[in-house]
Amino acid sequence: MKICSLASGSKGNCLYLETGDTRVLIDVGLSLRETLLRMDQVGVDASSINAILVTHEHIDHIRSTGSFARKFNIPVFTSHQVRVRVDKYFKKTQVKEFEAGTPLTFRDIQIDPIPITHDSCDPVGFVIESTEGRSASVTDFGIVTRLITEKLRGCRFLNLESNHDVDMLMNGPYPWELKQRIKSRHGHISNEESLALLHDLAHDGLEVLVMAHLSEINNHPDHVLRSTESFLRDQNVCSPRIVIGDQYSASSLLEI
Repeated sequence: MKICSLASGSKGNCLYLETGDTRVLIDVGLSLRETLLRMDQVGVDASSINAILVTHEHIDHIRSTGSFARKFNIPVFTSHQVRVRVDKYFKKTQVKEFEAGTPLTFRDIQIDPIPITHDSCDPVGFVIESTEGRSASVTDFGIVTRLITEKLRGCRFLNLESNHDVDMLMNGPYPWELKQRIKSRHGHISNEESLALLHDLAHDGLEVLVMAHLSEINNHPDHVLRSTESFLRDQNVCSPRIVIGDQYSASSLLEI
C-alpha cells in the first residue's frame, strides 16, 4: 500500500492511494498543472491512475477532476446529487455514480462511501479495502457519528480531518457567522474532536496517520503534531507514523 497527501486544506485537496493493482485519487482540488507537478515530484506516474473518487462538490475538492479524467481517460466516481450539482466539471468524462452508504467494487478494491455531515449536497468519506487491508479518508465533516466510528475501525492508514483549534477559532479574525458555521454539525471537526475519534480507532495495526485539512488561520501544524504525539505517548496501543497534511506541498510517498 502506498499513500501520498498531494494537497490538504481549503485551497485544494488531493490524496493518492495505491493498493494491490489499483491506483486512485481521492479528490482533485488543485489545478491540473499543479496536480501533475506534485505527482511527478513524488514519483507517481499520472497515467497509471485508474479512477478519481469525489467526496463532495466544493471547488477545493473538484477543481481539475474533469480535466484530469479526460486527459487520462479514467472514470470519476461520484454521487448522483454531486454530479447534477456540478455537471459542468464532469463534461465528457466517464462518470460512475454511487450511493452513499452502499459499497461498490472497482478492479481489486471495495469502495465504501460513508455518509458524513457537511454543508454540501451529498458529502462522503471513503473506506477502501483490498488484500492489503483497510484504508480511509474522512475530512470536511461536522460531527463524529457512530457510523463513522464503526466504519473507520481496523484501518492501516487514516487520512483524518483536524481542522481547527477551538480557542484559535473563537479568538480569531473570522466573523461570528463563519465561526458558527465551522463549529456546527455541518462544518469541520476540531483537533480535540479528531483526537477523541482517534482514541476510539486506535489499534495495533494502524501504521500511518495523516492529520488533514488544517485551517491556515485557526490552526498550526506544530500544534497538531504536538497534540497528536502527546496523545500517542499516553496510550500503548499503536505508534503510527504521523504526517501533517500540507496545502502547499506533497508529503513523501509513504509505503506500508
